[in-house]
Amino acid sequence: MSQKPNVLLINTDHWSASLIGAAGHPSILTPTLNSLARDGIRFQNAYSECPVCIPARRSLMTGTTPRTHGDRVYSDTMKMPDLPTLAETFGMNGYQTYAVGKLHVYPQRNRIGFDDALITEEARYDFGVMDDYQIWLGEQGYTGQEFMHGMGNNNYQSRPWHLPEETHQTNWITREMIKVIKRKDPDKPGFYYLSYPAPHPPLVPLQHYFDLYSKEDIPKALTGDWEGDNCYALKALRDKTDHYSQKEKTDALRAFYGLCTHIDHQIRLVIGTLREMSLLDNTVIMFISDHGDMLFNHNMLAKRVFYEGSANIPCLISGKPVEKLRGQIDNRLVCLADIMPTLLDICGLKIPESVEGLSAVSNEKRSYLYGEIGEGDTASRMIHDGRYKLIYYPLGNYSQLFDLQEDPTELHNLSQNPSHAEKQNELQKELMSRLYKDDINWIQNGILKGLPDKDYCASPDYSLYNQRGGHWPPPSGGYGSQGKS
Repeated sequence: MSQKPNVLLINTDHWSASLIGAAGHPSILTPTLNSLARDGIRFQNAYSECPVCIPARRSLMTGTTPRTHGDRVYSDTMKMPDLPTLAETFGMNGYQTYAVGKLHVYPQRNRIGFDDALITEEARYDFGVMDDYQIWLGEQGYTGQEFMHGMGNNNYQSRPWHLPEETHQTNWITREMIKVIKRKDPDKPGFYYLSYPAPHPPLVPLQHYFDLYSKEDIPKALTGDWEGDNCYALKALRDKTDHYSQKEKTDALRAFYGLCTHIDHQIRLVIGTLREMSLLDNTVIMFISDHGDMLFNHNMLAKRVFYEGSANIPCLISGKPVEKLRGQIDNRLVCLADIMPTLLDICGLKIPESVEGLSAVSNEKRSYLYGEIGEGDTASRMIHDGRYKLIYYPLGNYSQLFDLQEDPTELHNLSQNPSHAEKQNELQKELMSRLYKDDINWIQNGILKGLPDKDYCASPDYSLYNQRGGHWPPPSGGYGSQGKS
């Protein structure tokens, strides 16, 4: 039997750090994650350095920043860079490596170093692939029915799941991972990547989990004193939420919380399988997300911004192999590029020289964390020193400064506060030192000047933000991307 620890890396999509009971959320039910946090280590200052799916997952899988792996936008036909991946590195060190769920790489059947991968990729037929979940649904007699609930992959209308419980994507992923674990080679350690697409829309939880939350469980949306500010980027971000009624917003959060609790409960089955296979005592369990979701806070939705709801992600490490970390809450700045070196460090494996992230269980800590998202009119950059966060929108040269120690929900923009001018200047200089490519043009004579603001005009949404349709026979034609998620 191998003495190297097994690794179970659990990833989700759109799950904010605050949406865990152990983080102090007043309503959400996450008993499994609470237990993992209680018996492990929780990193409070973990961030998605580029909070949108594909760039975030490239950082996760290569241990590098967007500047190195090449994507800070959402390049859905960009291949993985020629760098050692997380799975490949574990494999080179004698591990069996398996993935189940969402990989979000191109081409879709690229295993990026895994021995095998069973994928569910939100039915992106435009890439010419029918994923494993869709194939399984067809085998059960539900061919092409995964989107017959009518909800969109980037919209926040909601309803309960429309097919039998066992057909829900979350259940399928769990069952397939259990099968993989049961087929483990007893002479090799296992690296298992369990990647749930939820709670990313469509917001279609099982009826039980939708009913688990009432409108009384839904906290009031946050509203900061800066929400009257009207630079182009803020107007564009708010435009996506204006058409939702209060009932739609409440039900969206009920559904979103339900999807989270469903995942939490399903994780229990995977842990139970590890226990029954006598693997649990030698397994490291890590829980993360690619980014969070604004969930109507500050009148915004989804990701692509550096406010806490979007960029601050859960990061838990637990299991008997790391019992020396039990009960700890760590405040160091952590990002997705750190996951690869952290897991390799825990397992006593050599970290590839290409890795730019830091092991979160080492003594090495960063003084600042830089984030970047986008290259167009809504581009944004972040610099974070562990307490103060500067968010910068170049269009309109608009800055926000938040003291997260005193104001963790970002209600007060301190960028124009004279008492914080020194901190503002410090973080701006640090941010300027990280800029590259055309971003350098935002600097004039050593001062961050950005670009002239312009008027925002809402665009029509004739496609209902890339709404899926009937999926059998598989759609064809040049209809383009199925949704920027």
